Amino acid sequence: MLENNSLRERINSVDSSTFESVALAVFNWQYSHNPLYQLYVDSLGRLPEEINRVNQIPFLPISFFKSFEIKTGVWEKETVFESSGTTGSISSKHFVKDEAYYLEGCKKTFQDHCGPIEQYQILALLPSYLERGNSGLISMVNAFMQDAIPGSGFYLNELDELKTQLEKAKLAGVPTILWGVTFALLDFAEAYQIDFPELIVMETGGMKGRRKEMIRQDVHQILQDALGVPHIHSEYGMTELFSQAYSKEGGIYTPSRIMKVVPRDLNDPLDYPYKARRGGLNIIDLANYNTCSFIETQDLGVVNEDGTFEVLGRIDNSEMRGCNLMIS
Repeated sequence: MLENNSLRERINSVDSSTFESVALAVFNWQYSHNPLYQLYVDSLGRLPEEINRVNQIPFLPISFFKSFEIKTGVWEKETVFESSGTTGSISSKHFVKDEAYYLEGCKKTFQDHCGPIEQYQILALLPSYLERGNSGLISMVNAFMQDAIPGSGFYLNELDELKTQLEKAKLAGVPTILWGVTFALLDFAEAYQIDFPELIVMETGGMKGRRKEMIRQDVHQILQDALGVPHIHSEYGMTELFSQAYSKEGGIYTPSRIMKVVPRDLNDPLDYPYKARRGGLNIIDLANYNTCSFIETQDLGVVNEDGTFEVLGRIDNSEMRGCNLMIS
């Protein structure tokens, strides 16, 4: 059995040619050292010694993060990431052994998408996450701001101040990212018009129950018209994952190199990879090696042959939460 440090080294150096072998090693580690995951795998009648392909690995339903402390191995938590959820909902909790490792992976994935953080000013309109206070997204964006151009900062409800800062950035020619939860970006777009074509608008988080759900294309068009940008970027992540995926436009996400999305049959969650165009999304996140790397989400989507994916909405009868509640 691989020791934890050796496994981490393999994860850090994984590529497309080694992803399957590393994922299988992570599965065996987690089956042996995560009693809850072991019990779940056993309840499905799966024998670890017979699992020799990624497509045979069982995915843990994401709802388990609401009711259980998910850990692989015995360790003391450094912090806990908690989902923002919607009013009255039960939040998910992701126990974190090493926040620095999480942030290191976040930075690498972001820079693969947008380039060096140091070249940007980051303005974040993330009220629902700030109100929760222990969000993985806030931890990530805050870490980015430490390396970003001075003037970066969070905004709760100070839309006038945000507008002023954006105008300053435009006049000064400062490369800027406006990172916002969907409903708050729409609130801002309804109140102000700013023609800032160079601005990167990073939309995430959905409506959080604060606005009526909308088709993604309509949301992006409203934001494009109000902010004068040619397209909208998007970030896909969730409390239960350490990795993110990014979209430059159109809601087509590219996952990080240590993340893979696998479609499943909506009528049979144990049928994957599913060959039809639409299905539930299962996610392999190797960065979750201290918790659980194999997550059955409640997102509906499409996985393309090149590994990119689209999120079409929430699966019927699942609780509305998470990072993308819009339908396509």
